[in-house]
Amino acid sequence: MGKTYLISGAGSGIGQAIAVKLIDNGHNCILLGRDEARLNQTFKLLPKGRCLVVGADIRDKESLEDTASQLEDMAIHGLIANAGIGGENQWGDADRWDDIISTNLTGTYNFVNTFLPNLRLAGTDSHILITSSVLARLGVANYSAYCASKAGLLGLMRSWAVQYAPEKILVNAICPGWVDTEMSQTGMQGIADGIGITKDEFYDIAMQSVPLRRMSQPEEIAGLVAYLLSQSAMTGQVVDMNGGAVMNS
Repeated sequence: MGKTYLISGAGSGIGQAIAVKLIDNGHNCILLGRDEARLNQTFKLLPKGRCLVVGADIRDKESLEDTASQLEDMAIHGLIANAGIGGENQWGDADRWDDIISTNLTGTYNFVNTFLPNLRLAGTDSHILITSSVLARLGVANYSAYCASKAGLLGLMRSWAVQYAPEKILVNAICPGWVDTEMSQTGMQGIADGIGITKDEFYDIAMQSVPLRRMSQPEEIAGLVAYLLSQSAMTGQVVDMNGGAVMNS
């Protein structure tokens, strides 16, 4: 019998690919996000009766609690904290620091804590899986909020891994590098515009620091997530998939 996974940020990119992969593997998915139009696009890709769409904003505790009240008796075997936003931020009146931190870091904290009771209903060997980023390990100019939020997620993951180990809740994180998603394409365009070159020219520059010379595909990240969710003796770990851009000892 398949398990049930709750995926935040399931409306596009990596989140959508994770939902498709888990459904293909015989599981059920709950798709959570603040853009219900996007969530419904993912929903249309999946077989009927195997997934549920719930609208919620992970920055807003009340919004999450409203959703949790709809799922209060449902056992959830894994919380996949994937929702996040990217882009630059710079000090000043238009600084995006608060928005990025409240979504990526605080939003993940809100999401997991809100649905932790559902995870406990599933029993032992349940999972919390967090999508961080290669920029948790690297510094990029004008990306202070994104880098800080993604690095913060790794600290959060390690704390939870210790805290929930007695309950046999496994907590891990992934750090993707460049992934061919709408968010990455938008980010590339923004950087290219900022330095006065085309997006294709910036792509060539970016791939010079990636030994495999290519971006990962969302389906490849989804395969890694599915593997981690199948494990029962792995917690407190960060798994990188970045084409060799960062090689940790």
